[in-house]
Amino acid sequence: MGTSNLTIWGRANSVNVQKVLWCAEELGLSYQRIDAGMAFGRNTEPDYLAMNPNGRVPTLVDGDFVLWESNSIMRYFALVHGQGSPIYPPSPQHRAAVDRWLDWTLSTLQPVDRPVFWALVRTPLEKRDMIAIQKDADAEAVVWRIPDAQLATRQFIEGDQFTLADIALGAYARRWFGVEGISKPRLPNLERWFAQFASRPGFAKYLAPPMS
Repeated sequence: MGTSNLTIWGRANSVNVQKVLWCAEELGLSYQRIDAGMAFGRNTEPDYLAMNPNGRVPTLVDGDFVLWESNSIMRYFALVHGQGSPIYPPSPQHRAAVDRWLDWTLSTLQPVDRPVFWALVRTPLEKRDMIAIQKDADAEAVVWRIPDAQLATRQFIEGDQFTLADIALGAYARRWFGVEGISKPRLPNLERWFAQFASRPGFAKYLAPPMS
């Protein structure tokens, strides 16, 4: 299903914007995207803050409706445009399990991912403290063992169907597998799960390009 009145504000190299773009692609949505954040600015201007008082990206505008927070935007897309799609399951128990992973990515995964990603992707080589970065990477590896164990008996995070949980975790997994120069443990279940995304158009379009 396509729709043409959606506007997504946010730079394409933001992991939270990437989640939303991937979700839109999975649901076949059309939209306009406007660069905002970091080098593009805009997100500290009064008109943007009137939409999103956090001043972060992404922000969704759907006609007269404005929504911020990436996981909330993905849920909204699924509820409005994804009827009948397993991407956000109708069963209360299954949906709660998917929601749990969406919450977990922000409460537990993002805080350990951010220091490693910023140090290895957005910090000049001469300013990197590799001893400190490896310590942060070791802490992140502990967290990644949780979904790796979950995936020992499942094709996707919550069973045989691809859901919003896979998008949320997959966007961060792209960063984990993509950073170089550190020692990382083998996580075979996570690696097998992540390899599936290469064939998904939304991942190929928005997550696979070089990180910045």
